[in-house]
Parts: sequence; structure tokens; C-alpha cells
Amino acid sequence: MSVRIDINKEYIDHLIEIIDQADDQAAAALMRDIHAADIAEIYDQLTLDQAKYLFLLIEDREKAADVLVELDEDDRMRFLKALPGELIASKFIDYMDSDDAADVLADLPGQKQELVLQNIKDMEQAGDIVDLLAYDADTAGGLMGKEIAAVNIRDDVENAIATIRQKVEELDEIYYVYVVDNEFILKGTISLARLLLAQKGTLIKDIYNDDFIAVPTSMKAEEVAQMSDKYDLVALPVIDERGHLLGRITFDDLVDVMREEAEKDIQMLSGLSKDVEYTDRVWLLTRARLPWLFIGLFGGILGALIIGKFEDNLAEHASMAFFIPLIAAMGGNVGVQSSSIVVQGLAGGAPGFESTFKKIGKELLVAFINASVLALAIFLYNYFFGTSDALTATVSLSLFIVIIFASVFGAFVPLALHKFRIDPALATGPFITTANDIIGLFIYLAIGTVMFSLL
Repeated sequence: MSVRIDINKEYIDHLIEIIDQADDQAAAALMRDIHAADIAEIYDQLTLDQAKYLFLLIEDREKAADVLVELDEDDRMRFLKALPGELIASKFIDYMDSDDAADVLADLPGQKQELVLQNIKDMEQAGDIVDLLAYDADTAGGLMGKEIAAVNIRDDVENAIATIRQKVEELDEIYYVYVVDNEFILKGTISLARLLLAQKGTLIKDIYNDDFIAVPTSMKAEEVAQMSDKYDLVALPVIDERGHLLGRITFDDLVDVMREEAEKDIQMLSGLSKDVEYTDRVWLLTRARLPWLFIGLFGGILGALIIGKFEDNLAEHASMAFFIPLIAAMGGNVGVQSSSIVVQGLAGGAPGFESTFKKIGKELLVAFINASVLALAIFLYNYFFGTSDALTATVSLSLFIVIIFASVFGAFVPLALHKFRIDPALATGPFITTANDIIGLFIYLAIGTVMFSLL
């Protein structure tokens, strides 16, 4: 049984001390008692040589393989580069599920990948891995594993159970038993419980469920995750264009997809153009941030040009400048709120034509209510603090219009991007904020020019 540990500085220091003393027995005992996920977390805080030393002391081969899978992708690559291909195959790949093995090998350079494949003892597993490497990583084919519990539709329950028993060693969990014909075309599913409880001699064709959901190899990983969530499925069968059963995708892989998509959306929201982590090199982090910062810079320049166009009016009515930050901030905040809600809705699936207009209409109604309340609040503030009538009217009316525009614009942009198959999460970053700042400034200064000429 693995023990859950508190990975703190004292524990890491103690472990490093054991490594420095080359106490193989103590180090192996520690690795024996710790869960694979905790070992992976520990490795993140060790040098390459220290991690390699501990890795080779893990006695349980399946546990060693699990640790490798749990490692951060960059740490895993760093570690695998230091190991010969023969050792990677014999100590890790031979004890992995096909989908995990394919993910690990996909990160290796071509020559080393070939060397590892040549040293895999199980030729069937090697063939499965080669098949999986042919699919894009972000598709159902790239996610699936080849280990499946499948029975023939013409079998009786005794033969079906015997078939499953032959595969029990390669199956960590059996979520569904898939029913296929002689050509391995998927016909349906049957629960393990129903299979075990059926009377002797019962034929599979009489008790299986032909109402099933399967995904093609080309389906995007994000769509597979959405389908699993929609239909409450812990595993999904993968089929080719003719319906042949190729593999299955389990919920642990789908959870990884959901987490990666959430991280990507958060990064886009923050204005990062690439998938980066805090452990990446300085240049990579800089390159990921600069494009959106340039958009912000360009927006700031446009804002300055707009203010310059109204320079004479601002010079004559300097008090207008006091409320520029308010108008810009409210427009940006409202736009981000609106776009974030729409992007969240789009994550559940594509809206139809009627639904799209409903979303925009709903945002317009919410914006009208919010704009009315906030415009009234700023009107009362200016009124009681003795601000001029022209400035009071300018700020209140501008805030009302800017909030409505920013809300509708924030809802429309992600919907438009989704229509053109561009990730709508792009809209929730600096683009919305910068655009609303520029347009909000123009609205405010234009209304101010009119109001001060009339009042």
C-alpha cells in the first residue's frame, strides 16, 4: 500500500541527504512506500542525476512506468534523454498501457523512438504503439488505448467471460464490455455485471445493448471530452470509418484534456499566445507574452491619438480628463465579463443561429440594466459634488453607452470567432479590453465635445 506523504522542504532535504550518501537500501525503501504521483512531484524538485538515481531504484516496474507517465512533460523529456533506448523499453514501456506508451514515445526524437520500439519485447504492443503514433495527439485516435474488453456477438456468456479472462492482465479497469461481430465491427455494449449474472448458455446477442455512443479517430480531443461530459460516460469506444472497433478512451485521459483546455483558456484570457508554464525558459515565456503586449501597446497609441484629436476641448475643459480612467476601466471590465460568459457557454457546444441572437439579446438586456444603475450612480455623485451640468451629463451618458457597447461587443466577438473556427477564448484577453478602451475613449470625448457646446 502506498503512503501519502507531505512533500515539504524538510522531506526533500532528507531525501537528498540519502541520495548524497548513496544509501540504496534506504532510498529503495522510500520509493517502495510512496505513490507514483508523489514520486513524480518529488522529482520536479531534484536534479537530473538525483532523479535518475531514484528512478533506477524503484523495484516495481509498473510503478516506475506510472511515475514516468505522471511526470511533467519537460521533466520527462529531460529524464528520457539521459537514458539509453534499451533501458527505456525494458524498464518503462513494457509495463505501460499502449496510449501512455505512445504519449511518451511521441516526445522522443525519431532515431531514439525507433531504438525504443525495436527493444520492446511484446511485438503486439509495439505494433499497437506504432498505430497510435500515426494519429494527431489532440484527436480521439491520439487519446485512445488499444487495451479493450471485447466479446463476439455470437458467443454465449461462458465463452465471453473466458475471452475477458484472457485479457485481464492488460486491462487495469473494465468500464464497458464491447460487443463486436466476426469482422470486429462494434455492435453494442454489455455491462460486466449483466455478463456475470446471466444464465449459462445465454447468448450475447440476446442481452447486449445496441444503443451506444462511439467516436471516430479524427474527432478533436476537446469534442470527445464534451461528449463524455454530456452523456456521463467514463469511457468511449473509438471506431474507424467502417465501424471497426479500434480502441477506447478512458476518463483519466479525458480529465487531462479538460484540464489542458482550461489552462489554455486561462492563458489566452491573460494574453499568452502559446502554451507555456512557469518552468519554461525566459525566452519562451517572453515570446508567448509579447504579441498580446504589442496589441496593448498599439491600443495605447491609438488611445493617445484619439485624445490628441480632442486636445483643444480637453484644454478648455480639463475636468473631463478626471473621468477618462473611469470610462476606460468600465468598458474593459464589462467587455471581459460579457465575453467570458459567452466563451463559457460555447465550451458546452456550438449555438445555433437562433441561440446566438438570444445570447446577444440577453447580454444587451443585462447591459441595459447595469448601464442604467451605474449611470445613475455617477450622475448622483457628480450632482452632489457640484460638478458642472455639462460634465455630469457627459460622464453619465458616456458611461451608459460605453457599458452597452462593451457588453454587446464582448458577446459578439467570441461568437464571430467561433463561427470562423477560431478559438473564442482569444476574445477574452487583451483584445477585448484594448478595443473597448479605444472606442470608449472616443465615445466619451465625442459626447463631451457636444455637451460642452450645448450646456
